[in-house]
Amino acid sequence: MPSNQPTAGHLAVDPQYLSSQPSSMASTNEPNRNKSYDPKKVHITDTPMTRSNWYKHVNWLNVTFIIGVPLAGCVAAFWTPLQWKTAAWAVLYYFWTGLGITAGYHRLWAHKSYSARLPLKIFLAAVGGGAVEGSIRWWSRDHRAHHRYTDTSKDPYSVRKGLMYSHLGWMVMKQNPKRIGRTDISDLNEDAVVVWQHKNYLKVVIFMGLIFPMMVSGLGWGDWLGGFIYAGILRIFFVQQATFCVNSLAHWLGDQPFDDRNSPRDHLITALVTLGEGYHNFHHEFPSDYRNAIEWHQYDPTKWSIRMWKSLGLAYDLKQFRSNEIEKGRVQQLQKKLDQKRAKLDWGVPLEQLPVLEWDDYVDQAKNGRALIAVAGIVHDLTDFIKEHPGGKALITSGIGKDATAMFNGGVYLHSNGAHNLLSTMRVGIIRGGCEVEIWKRAQRENKDVQYIKDDAGNRIIRAGNQVTKVQQPVVSAGAA
Repeated sequence: MPSNQPTAGHLAVDPQYLSSQPSSMASTNEPNRNKSYDPKKVHITDTPMTRSNWYKHVNWLNVTFIIGVPLAGCVAAFWTPLQWKTAAWAVLYYFWTGLGITAGYHRLWAHKSYSARLPLKIFLAAVGGGAVEGSIRWWSRDHRAHHRYTDTSKDPYSVRKGLMYSHLGWMVMKQNPKRIGRTDISDLNEDAVVVWQHKNYLKVVIFMGLIFPMMVSGLGWGDWLGGFIYAGILRIFFVQQATFCVNSLAHWLGDQPFDDRNSPRDHLITALVTLGEGYHNFHHEFPSDYRNAIEWHQYDPTKWSIRMWKSLGLAYDLKQFRSNEIEKGRVQQLQKKLDQKRAKLDWGVPLEQLPVLEWDDYVDQAKNGRALIAVAGIVHDLTDFIKEHPGGKALITSGIGKDATAMFNGGVYLHSNGAHNLLSTMRVGIIRGGCEVEIWKRAQRENKDVQYIKDDAGNRIIRAGNQVTKVQQPVVSAGAA
């Protein structure tokens, strides 16, 4: 059957195909571009920051919304009494707008981990706008770049640039759009709700971020100012900081049970702060899964909300990675950690690196003062261990210069797994023709199929009870001399 794979001398990708593809840079007429944007103009980030131009590097609009307005709200809160109804409403609306980001912006639109009916999409787009974190289109575009280029220079909020940069710096300092990795958002451009929210984003922000929470408090129990300050400004601040923790804290605090090549981590504290987004190592490995937490006891209210919407008929096609693939990733990472720990231990000189001794040479060296014993064809130097031997000096002395295989494996004493491991660190040579060792070495030279398990570094893994000195059926031996 003919193969479609490229052969020697042929390129894997046809250059004509590449030349026919559109540029990865966004065109000037895309709705996320300022009409005055000129890609040929030198961007401010390409010039060094100095005392005279530092203010040009600052994104003052974001500074106003992310830092200035919350500070003003904190000051105003000193003169604004907090009513319990307003406090309860602020907490409830915090969860609504938080879900607008986690269940809407993130899992629905950025990752398409489930599908939603029109009423749910409108709700999530509205309350997501109330979190004041940009439009769905803008937010999802950057987040897809973050996943595609995690921890690289094309990651818009890479934690490699610093914890504070990934949390806040990338928002308050201008970024060069040419440096952000390009992603495909054609699906978002075809979503009517996304397009409408993007075109009317400023109106959505003002109404859902400030006017709507103020109206609920004002019309509900007459607390117009409290609704504006607590359910509006301060609630926005807390929702923003919680979301920013996904970009910073979730890449810095916790464990990496699925992969440690990149920075994402799992931690309960981050999950509590971010409505369940804190199991970030899992999420980066399986981004299309509608869950972040896969265990029943893990905190993920976003997952629970999506399940509830499904039961109400508002959500469908909830995507889950197969548990078999998830467990494979977990096992591979556990094995990697075991290999790293194993590499730090002394397992003795590898068999293939040991010198081969004739039996007569072994006996002569043992007679000339070296406490050498042979177990399963491997010579061990016990000179420094005789005094520490738990069974006493006499037992070792009785085996010096002899084949102590049977003695070590039950003829005198059936040694423990720990004893076999300790003995392996004392290897100094191999007896020519000694048991299976010479056969193993010959098979290695002849490239025969030798069934030994190796770790990621190519080192042989010695399981408990599988040491070469361990003879499963000990030979009947006479008592020690």
